[in-house]
Amino acid sequence: MPKQGWTTVDLPAMSGRTVVVTGASSGLGFVTARELAAAGAEVILAVRDEAKGHGAAAAMPGTTEVQPLDLSSLASVRAFAAAWTGPLDILINNAGIMQVPQGRTTDGFEVQIGTNHLGPFALTNLLMPHISDRVVTVSSEMHKRGHIDLEDLNGERRPYDSFQAYCDTKLANLLFTFELQRRLTRAGSGVRSMAAHPGISKTNLASHVTGLKGLGLKILACFAQDADHGALPTLYAATGELPGASYAGPDGPGERRGYPTLVQASETARDSELARRLWDASSRLTGTGRNLPAAS
Repeated sequence: MPKQGWTTVDLPAMSGRTVVVTGASSGLGFVTARELAAAGAEVILAVRDEAKGHGAAAAMPGTTEVQPLDLSSLASVRAFAAAWTGPLDILINNAGIMQVPQGRTTDGFEVQIGTNHLGPFALTNLLMPHISDRVVTVSSEMHKRGHIDLEDLNGERRPYDSFQAYCDTKLANLLFTFELQRRLTRAGSGVRSMAAHPGISKTNLASHVTGLKGLGLKILACFAQDADHGALPTLYAATGELPGASYAGPDGPGERRGYPTLVQASETARDSELARRLWDASSRLTGTGRNLPAAS
């Protein structure tokens, strides 16, 4: 019987490679880290809860290490990056939160934009001198419902909508991915910036969704794929022979489930001027990102 699509069987040998996976203690991040470790990579689980991270690492084969990282805190991001020594082949920006109650990070950012975009933005830029291969940032099909208000990134001028705030961060992830690739290319760097989305996957991320309980979770289960399959687009983007600015997602109807393939981002996500302005705003807010300037 012919093989249907790309799976973990197609992962290349990763011996001698070092990978950081954020949010690797559960869900898609756990599967991503586990499979890369099984392929021979040294995998650093960058996690908020170290005890949970050590539990996850104990369930993985190969070489793993747990390091603390809270993306909602720029101090934590800076400490993680400052402690890094040696090469880093691949950074996978997987960690994120979804539709949580209104709140602020320790730096005063709206909690979803702070955790899902500004934290990974700062982490990537601070680690960039060490990265030799690629950066993979996990987005979502919900980016197509996103809207970026550069004058109000923290949502202070509008009523809080947890779903809209989440969609906005997923759009920000793609704008960042593509702008990072443009800046790397202009700098003559061979590092690639990629993105991926898991389709609809059954992970604990959905458990935080307001009102999604009982029957809602049962309905979700009918359409969703498990984390093992949901992580495939990330693994494909992290290891496949793909050009920079590639965006991977499931090949099934509506990109809800299936085997990984290259998919299309929205027109807004490809808006280079919006991406440049978001980069500049993110750079001001985080104090990072100035080493990869845009073209004059």
